[in-house]
Amino acid sequence: MTDESNLEKDLLANEMIKNKCRKSKIYSQHLYAALCNNIFIKNEHTYSCSWRYSGGIVADLRNCGEDYMDWYCSGISDHPELMSEGCVSDEIREDLLSLGWTIEPYDCVENNIENI
Repeated sequence: MTDESNLEKDLLANEMIKNKCRKSKIYSQHLYAALCNNIFIKNEHTYSCSWRYSGGIVADLRNCGEDYMDWYCSGISDHPELMSEGCVSDEIREDLLSLGWTIEPYDCVENNIENI
């Protein structure tokens, strides 16, 4: 994987996103949910990761002594502010776009279906 196709590296290098994660568990959970079940595209390179790996990225961004299990399956909840895995909030979409990454659900990319 090259640096230009490494979303994890881009996230860990971005102070704005690290600060948002450290200040807000809701933002962190929304980022975790977005990282799950989606493909990220930048300059024709793609990136994806497992739910566990997504949780690990968020734990690393927060740098609070957490691990992936603090976030893994956090979208499976009745809490009204939490997002299901694969869902992407507008704020997360905008923040990732500011890093040059667009998001497509797996089904859309794998089946070449336009994301509506």
